[in-house]
Amino acid sequence: MILCVAANPSIDRLFEVERFAPGAIHRPAGFVQVAGGKGLNVARAAARLGGDVRAAALLGGHAGRWIAEQLAAEGVELHAAWAASETRSSISVAGAPEGLTEFYENGFPVSADEWAAFAGMVARLAAESSWMTLSGSLPPGAPGDGYVGLIPRTRTALDSRADGIDAGPAVVKLNEAEAGAGADGALAAARAIRECSGGAAIVTRGREGAVLVTPEGEGMAGRLDAHGAYPVGSGDAFLAGLVVALDRGAGWADALRAALGAGAANAALPGAGRLDRGEAERLAARAEITPE
Repeated sequence: MILCVAANPSIDRLFEVERFAPGAIHRPAGFVQVAGGKGLNVARAAARLGGDVRAAALLGGHAGRWIAEQLAAEGVELHAAWAASETRSSISVAGAPEGLTEFYENGFPVSADEWAAFAGMVARLAAESSWMTLSGSLPPGAPGDGYVGLIPRTRTALDSRADGIDAGPAVVKLNEAEAGAGADGALAAARAIRECSGGAAIVTRGREGAVLVTPEGEGMAGRLDAHGAYPVGSGDAFLAGLVVALDRGAGWADALRAALGAGAANAALPGAGRLDRGEAERLAARAEITPE
């Protein structure tokens, strides 16, 4: 069982317009909304890839109830802790010439008791799970090291700038900006993360693919020539593909292929994590993995 943790979920809305012009009225040609935030995007993508998945989310208000109903309709098992504050929303606008413009609410504060109840629920579920993903930001009011105490509970894949890299996660996945990849490049950043965490480290590079350093220090790069129009959530789908493959016993190279295929398949469809499993598998078969 894979547990996907969503400490700061949101309703993610995507508007498609022919041309985005600040200050103008827009009438979208397309609209999609999903139960989102990085953790729930991972859960939905993992479920669509055939993984044995459940989600743990900290929800509040009308938006939280909508998220719970949406996940139930999608067949994703949800365990929810409830807060008094309303769950946030995030808006993306896809339109030329700028491409994608995004607006992310920070979320409303949670109390110490609300966070403690959520963390306790996650700890219980993690003890019953083979993998756990910790993705995205913590809500205001949560302790800055809120992920640290959860990581030792099971094999954990961490995709967050919050504290926790030195708490021993099995995998750390960050993009180039989050990893601080400078002049030395993504591979050097991945090796530095691996030295700190002791586990595998991945730095994603958008259209340039990703680099991975295994726990034993072996480096590899993955590339896939596939570019979709809807990149929101592709990093989350990447993590879902990786963890589903590892949960099935795949080695690191095959898991990286699966991750690249899932990320590319996500970008082919509007709405984060709404990928097609067959397309993800076809794309994964085309991914090129080379030693570094």
